[in-house]
Amino acid sequence: MLRLVSKNRRLRRKDASKYLLDSWGISRTTATLAKLAVIGGGPSFQKDGRFPLYLEAELDAWAERQLSPLVSSTSELRVR
Repeated sequence: MLRLVSKNRRLRRKDASKYLLDSWGISRTTATLAKLAVIGGGPSFQKDGRFPLYLEAELDAWAERQLSPLVSSTSELRVR
């Protein structure tokens, strides 16, 4: 049976860190996500009281922006 997964699920910071690693191979610790929440540059989030909540769709969009395009050699990265 095919199960549709909603990207509207909200994750606490620890689960967001795990989601980025499991889904994208991007390693960002909870401390790094917390720092990015202060200085900017991290994924967008909402707050529930004192708890930050990250939408999976926002984590996906942020992860896409972090990754370079596919290349076949490192010299291609310098050209872009």
